This record gives sequence, structure tokens and C-alpha cells, in this order.
Amino acid sequence: MTVAKSVLLFAVAALFEIGGAWLVWQGVRENRGWLWAGLGVIALGVYGFVATLQPDANFGRILAAYGGVFVAGSLAWGMVVDGFRPDRWDVLGAVVCLAGVAVIMYAPR
Repeated sequence: MTVAKSVLLFAVAALFEIGGAWLVWQGVRENRGWLWAGLGVIALGVYGFVATLQPDANFGRILAAYGGVFVAGSLAWGMVVDGFRPDRWDVLGAVVCLAGVAVIMYAPR
């Protein structure tokens, strides 16, 4: 149950962080306005809160592992929302990052 909870929290955190960054990008770079950017800032704040709900209490471990989730999640977001098509090296890099997440978070200690 703890691993499932952790994976779910990583997914929720990724939605808020990547979605928040995307909203800021849209507001500033795509000239959609400050409302988009402001909503992005709020989403980024929610991401920070969600990260604290991880069962593991080690900040460094959580943020290091989340980096791998962010890499893979960003590619997935780009595919779904922006029509980005990753090449095989993007996919390989994401798989390597997710393997790193598994080692950092879920290896027996």
C-alpha cells in the first residue's frame, strides 16, 4: 500500500507541477495573459504541498526521485497537450529516469 500511495502522490505532484509550469508558459510565452500565469503559480504551490505527503520523510530522497518522475511526466504532458512526439532517445531517457526513481524510492533498505 505504501508504494502504491507513493506512486499516486508522484503522479498527482507531476500533474500540478508540470501543469503549473505549462500554465505559466502559456500565460507568458504564448501571450494568454496573467490569469493563466497566476493559475500556474497556484498549481506550483499545490505541487509543493503534495510532495510533503509522501510516506518517506527524507526531503532529499523525495525530490531526487521526483526529478525522474518530472522528466517522464513532462514528455507525456507534451505528447498529450502539445502534440510533441518524443524520439527513441527521449523515451530511453525517460525509462532510465524512472528506473532511477524505483531504485531511489523502493529499493530495500
